[in-house]
Amino acid sequence: MPPVLALYEDVLSDGAALALAAAARMIFLVHGGVTVVGRALHDGETWHGEGAAALVAGSTGATCWRFELDAPPAGAAPGVTSREKLAAPLATLPADELLLRGDSVAFPPGGSAYPHRHQGPGIRCLIEGGIRIDTAGRSTSYGPGGAWYEKISFESTHSSAHSRASGNLGAVVCSPWVPAFAGTSGCGRFPPNRNALAL
Repeated sequence: MPPVLALYEDVLSDGAALALAAAARMIFLVHGGVTVVGRALHDGETWHGEGAAALVAGSTGATCWRFELDAPPAGAAPGVTSREKLAAPLATLPADELLLRGDSVAFPPGGSAYPHRHQGPGIRCLIEGGIRIDTAGRSTSYGPGGAWYEKISFESTHSSAHSRASGNLGAVVCSPWVPAFAGTSGCGRFPPNRNALAL
């Protein structure tokens, strides 16, 4: 069974805590305040790691997007609502060591990315604005919070809404030896068998 990359949205009431088992993950704070492994995050900030972690909401509560690779399900917790936004089995991964890499992309109003291919499969989520993704002969438009999967082998074009800028955030699984990512710490490296994390 191939590993699964998933994106969750966690909404935590003030003071609520969500315990997470060890897994390669990236957490983006959409709004509010949260502490992750002793580090306070504010709107638009990220945390990444591989060990067990707890999200603890501040006095205003928090909404987080959580990208995870082959993680066990988070348990229920009082004051926490979690929902899966998107999950994708990764059947096209290379057989060597892998890197979970987080990044963000911004487009000006009417901006676009010319046809391109990806170094690894990944999930992206729109932070603001609007975007149209053209791939495999189809066009799909997304608004804030919309999530999509990008395969390694498909060529795609991205176009921002004409009336406003857009920005998206994503997690990509790729070889750490791809020249663009060599030396990148990313969110976590893990062995080819993917049964355990390289901690």
